[in-house]
Amino acid sequence: MTQAPPLSPNLRRKLSWMMFLQYAIWGAWLPLLWPYLSGHLGFEPGQIGWIFAVGAVGALLAPFVAGQIADRWFATERFLGISHILGGILVWQSPGLRSFESFLIFSLLYSVVYSPTLPLTNSLAFHHIPDRDRDFGRVRVWGTVGWICAGIAIGQWLAFKHSPSEGTREIIAAAQKAGMADAFRLSALLGILLGIFCFFLPHTPPKKGKDKLAFKEATLEVIHSRPLLVLFLLAVPVSCIHQFYFVHTAGFLGSFQLGLSSWINKIFGVGGGGLMTVGQMSEILVLSSIPFFIRRFSRKTLLSLGLLAYAIRMAFFAYVDVLPFPPLVSLILGVAMHGLCFGFFIFLTFMIVDELCTPDVRASAQSLYNLVIVGIGIIVGSKFADMVASWAMSEGGKMNYQKLFSVPMWGALACLVILLLFYPRKKEKSS
Repeated sequence: MTQAPPLSPNLRRKLSWMMFLQYAIWGAWLPLLWPYLSGHLGFEPGQIGWIFAVGAVGALLAPFVAGQIADRWFATERFLGISHILGGILVWQSPGLRSFESFLIFSLLYSVVYSPTLPLTNSLAFHHIPDRDRDFGRVRVWGTVGWICAGIAIGQWLAFKHSPSEGTREIIAAAQKAGMADAFRLSALLGILLGIFCFFLPHTPPKKGKDKLAFKEATLEVIHSRPLLVLFLLAVPVSCIHQFYFVHTAGFLGSFQLGLSSWINKIFGVGGGGLMTVGQMSEILVLSSIPFFIRRFSRKTLLSLGLLAYAIRMAFFAYVDVLPFPPLVSLILGVAMHGLCFGFFIFLTFMIVDELCTPDVRASAQSLYNLVIVGIGIIVGSKFADMVASWAMSEGGKMNYQKLFSVPMWGALACLVILLLFYPRKKEKSS
């Protein structure tokens, strides 16, 4: 078997910058959205749940719009460029929104523009890299670096610009939540920058396939592949579990940070979003090690480790006051589990989708999987997280985090059992 040629330095730089900006755009505001909407705008949990749910509609449309366009009609890099420039213009307007209805409409419009770009950056990278197993992790890891840089930058900005030197904890926290509007402004600038940069990415033309409707062909390939079908079915509950982390962790960590040693705030800033970047730091280690792991372990083993990490992370959060560690250690260990969760399940599943689908529908297949894990999963997960949060809330309005995080912990263990029972051990040949 001949070895694939090395990834050229110029192509690697372009794809790495694409990933860096793609995820910096998202990482600037997503971890802070719940505390901003609840703490600053005063939205109810049910209203925030709807905003998160509507924010996933774009992922539902991606296979039928973005995937079809990229696979059959339009060059991928041009579609990405136009989408990101429009998205940057949209998100710049969001700090001026005050009502639930206006934020709901914004969330819908922005999701339609931004969500399809997530699978298409993967598709573009897969199209050009010589060796998927060897090269994709080295490129995608820069998306994680972008998320970290944006998260820490916003955390530090909140610490130095929006943290009054005098006042009660409540006054300081309120000022920080109001300052979270700047996260949207940073995201907008990064989005317009990426939109311009996309026009200089390698040309990725559409292909002719067996069927004029690329998403239809991709759906049939998924249905006839046992490993893909199992992963697509598991993607919904896993996405719900993932949504618990992004919806509630920043507020959870923020409540602890007020009483933590000052060195935490000096490094990560305030608001909880900066401290969450510990998860992305561990993600860098995992993604950088993917070529090592996939040569030595089966896909099923790595997927199982990813689901187990989901359960362990939620256990660290749920039982932070019970475990035989200081709370700070439990929090950091729990956040650090994100690298294993993302790398060994979500990242790996995108690779498996590309591996088992034919070249002429890979953009649509990526968008189809994105529909399930970022679309259906987030819509269901947002409403489910809202229901569980209401159940875990005490009469005095205080959150019982043990009750809140124990639900996704048991859900992750159930997904692990399903994977062990139904996912095939032997590697399936590529379509």
